[in-house]
Amino acid sequence: MRKKILLLGSGELGKEFVIAAQRLGQYVIAVDSYPNAPAMQVAHEFEVIDMLNGEALDTIVAKHKPDLIVPEIEAIRTERFYDFENQGIQVVPSAKAANFTMNRKAIRDLAAIEVGVRTAKYKYATSYEELVEAVAYTGMPCVVKPLMSSSGKGQSVIKSEEDWQKAWDYAMEGSRGDLKEVIVEGFIDFDYEITLLTVTQQYGPTLFCPPIGHRQERGDYQESWQPMPMNPEHLKEAQEMAAAVTKALGGAGLWGVEFFITKEGAYFSELSPRPHDTGMVTLAGTQSFNEFELHARAILNIPIPQIDLHRNGASAVVLATETSEKEPVFEGVEKAAAYSDSDFRFFGKPTTRPYRRMAVALTYGTQEVSALVEKAKEMAAHIKVK
Repeated sequence: MRKKILLLGSGELGKEFVIAAQRLGQYVIAVDSYPNAPAMQVAHEFEVIDMLNGEALDTIVAKHKPDLIVPEIEAIRTERFYDFENQGIQVVPSAKAANFTMNRKAIRDLAAIEVGVRTAKYKYATSYEELVEAVAYTGMPCVVKPLMSSSGKGQSVIKSEEDWQKAWDYAMEGSRGDLKEVIVEGFIDFDYEITLLTVTQQYGPTLFCPPIGHRQERGDYQESWQPMPMNPEHLKEAQEMAAAVTKALGGAGLWGVEFFITKEGAYFSELSPRPHDTGMVTLAGTQSFNEFELHARAILNIPIPQIDLHRNGASAVVLATETSEKEPVFEGVEKAAAYSDSDFRFFGKPTTRPYRRMAVALTYGTQEVSALVEKAKEMAAHIKVK
C-alpha cells in the first residue's frame, strides 16, 4: 500500500490531495517554485525548483525515485513524463494525459478532431496578426485564452476591434511557461457551465460525480455548487463526452471536465487531469468521497464502487486585495464561524496579491443550492485578508 508520490505543484488543491493520500498511508514529496507552498506544509518532504526546467525535474525524480508522479499545475516540462513512464514510474493519470491536457491546443484537437465531441468554433494564433485572422474566422464576440495558463489568467472576451490588442497583450501576460500561443473560441450562447468530475479506474467502471455549477470572474471561479439542476438528457450527453475524451487519454484518476450547457445540449470546453478548483465544494461533504479522496483512491487502484450525493453544498472564495510578502492576517473569522452547517478552509499561502485565492467558505444542507450559495458568499464576505 505505501507508495512514494512526487507531487508537482503544491497549491491548495495539492494540499488537500496530500491530506487524502496520507490518510491512505502514502509518502508524499511536494514540489513547487516557491518555499512554504500550501502542500509543502503537510507533506513529508518538499523541493523548490523551476518545473519548466527539464534538467531540474530529472534531478529530483532521480533523487527521490517515486512510484507515482502526480501533476497539479500546467507549467511543467510535461514531455519528460514519457521518459519517466518508460522508467516504470506511474504518471497520473498517464504521460499522454498529462502532456496533452497541459496544453489547450493538444486537448482541444483531440476532443474535436480525434474523438469528435461538440466544441465551440476555434482557431489558434501565435502573433497579433494571426489573432486578427482568428477573430475573423470565429466572429465576435469571441474568447481568447493562452494555450498554457491556470485559474483563468490571460483570458478575455473580444467584443469589438478595440479589444484586439488588449486581448493579445493580456493573454501574453497570463501565459505560463514558454509557450506564447492563444486559442480564439467563438462565443457560445450557453445557459450555464458545469464541471463534471469524472473518475477513471484501472479495473473498474468510469464514474461521474453529481454535476457542479459555478460562476466565474476574470476567468476564475468565485462560487460553485453541487448538484447543478439540469436536463437529464444534457447530463447524459456530457457524461458520454467525458467518458470518450478520458478514455482517449488513458490512465486512472479524477478529471475535471468542463462543459457549456445550451438549449441544444452540452459543448465540451476544457479538461484537467486532476482535482478541479470548482470541486472544492465536495469538501462540504456533498458526496461519498471528496474529489481529493477520489483522486487518491483511483491512482492507488483502490476500488470505488459508486459515488452518491449525500447533501447539497456550495463554496465561495476568499480573495486577497493587495500584494504583500508578509504572512497574511485574517479578520472576521469569528463572524464566518457563527453560521450553522458551514465550514471553511484556509490555504496557508505565505504571500498575497490581488485576486489571489486565500481561503474558501463552505455550506451544506437540504436547502436549494441557490440559498446555500448566498450563505457561502455571506461567510466569505466576512473574512478579510490583511
